[in-house]
Amino acid sequence: MAKTTKKSTAKTLSISVEDKLKALYQLQCVDSDIDSIRVTRGELPLEIQDLEDDITGLNTRIDKLNEELLTLDDSLSASRLKKKNAKALIKKYDKQITNIKNNREYESLSKEIEFQTLEIELCEKKEKEIKAKKIMKDEVVLGTKDTLKERKKELKIKNGELDEIIKDTEKEEKSLMGKSDKAQKVIEDRLLNAYARIRTNVKNGLAVVSVDRDACGGCFNKIPPQRQIDIRMHKKVIVCEHCGRILIDAEMFEN
Repeated sequence: MAKTTKKSTAKTLSISVEDKLKALYQLQCVDSDIDSIRVTRGELPLEIQDLEDDITGLNTRIDKLNEELLTLDDSLSASRLKKKNAKALIKKYDKQITNIKNNREYESLSKEIEFQTLEIELCEKKEKEIKAKKIMKDEVVLGTKDTLKERKKELKIKNGELDEIIKDTEKEEKSLMGKSDKAQKVIEDRLLNAYARIRTNVKNGLAVVSVDRDACGGCFNKIPPQRQIDIRMHKKVIVCEHCGRILIDAEMFEN
């Protein structure tokens, strides 16, 4: 950590404020060019992200529906087994009822047969409901799968479009990234961090602007005369009091 501080301090001391400001402006120009290249990609990255999120959501929905179908299958199997057992009991009671010797046993077996018959009816009603639910869920699964297939096709097309754009601009972007790295080497970390923070906070990505017609080139608020003199002196880094952008004198590039 100490070595990094010494190196950064040495770099800072060997470069004038004017050179730092020039390097910052050059960095801004390069980064703006990179921004322009990335703008050509338009909404594609966001559209791709949305499609990927949709696909994840659809897959999750299909998995959930399949789990629900498995639960319905289990319920259907349980109902069929219950109905089968009820029929077996009725068959058993029917045999027993032919050998009864008193009314009490007859009434008892009759009630059991009636109860098991009701169980069978309830099972059949439940099975119809389960089958209806299965048909509905199967239709939803098929519809969801169709939607998933369409989203995957869209994603493939969008990825292809983005890859084509990236391929066309890759060489230029790589060259600009190299220039950006070169410009950053002569700027101390404190200034780089401030520059990056400002770029993140402003819509157009302009962190370094010149004074134009006595106003900030970023927010267009008036710059006081004394502050303009300080900017033209190139002796210190000055920021706009209104928007926080780093202000430079455009005329220093004419020297």
